[in-house]
Amino acid sequence: MCEEILIKIDLKHINYINRIMEGYEYLGVVTTVKDMENVLRIRVTPDTYREVQEILANLPLEFEYVKLK
Repeated sequence: MCEEILIKIDLKHINYINRIMEGYEYLGVVTTVKDMENVLRIRVTPDTYREVQEILANLPLEFEYVKLK
């Protein structure tokens, strides 16, 4: 199971996503990815991975999942 979720999103939504994760008692910890523009890393545990994906899927924002190569 993956321990991070990477999403590409408009920069103006970074704080919103961070606040959502804070509101869910830090199910995921949000950081930016240094060398990738507009990409957020959400660090999760194997136990919270699916729950964070469900939260993201229900947000009123457009984003895309990113896979590292």
